[in-house]
Amino acid sequence: MEAFTHKPEIDNSWTLFLDRDGVINVESVGSYVTNWDEFEFLEGAQEALSNLNHMFGNIVVVTNQRGVGKGIMTKETLKSIHRNMMDSVQEQGGRIDKVYSCTALSDEDHNRKPNVGMGYQAKEDFPEIDFKKSIMIGNSMSDMEFGKRLSMHTVFITTKHEFELPHDMIDEQYQSLLSWSKTLASAVIL
Repeated sequence: MEAFTHKPEIDNSWTLFLDRDGVINVESVGSYVTNWDEFEFLEGAQEALSNLNHMFGNIVVVTNQRGVGKGIMTKETLKSIHRNMMDSVQEQGGRIDKVYSCTALSDEDHNRKPNVGMGYQAKEDFPEIDFKKSIMIGNSMSDMEFGKRLSMHTVFITTKHEFELPHDMIDEQYQSLLSWSKTLASAVIL
């Protein structure tokens, strides 16, 4: 299952970019997580974020959330979900430094993955980010393309699909954020 085209040597000068749905929480396929009661962490996700806490200088989430643009939920509700998610992660020994959301309906919006606007928002907030020393973890091709457009190392989580490797867009492939974090932790010397 795991595959490496090149295994980066991670230290805390690196940034971790994470998709949300299907990576951190259970994805509501064909629907949206519209309030905190509907948000369910994927098994092992909080443990993974705790494992990764000290390995990366910055940990940010970049998530497409079209449900706001469709009027299914408000921006305030989305912010509340993300506040609760970040607080829960912190209570379990992990950290998410910031969440970036694209609520636009149009695929052409510069912030909607695979477009790279949210990456540049993160770099504006955290100027030390070097995209070549960043990892993008997601469970869709738009996540992988987002990462590659910014010259990141990409990790595909197989909650929806699995791809045959090698693949132009995917550097590594795992069943979960937890399995990747354990592999990384065994390779990283802090």
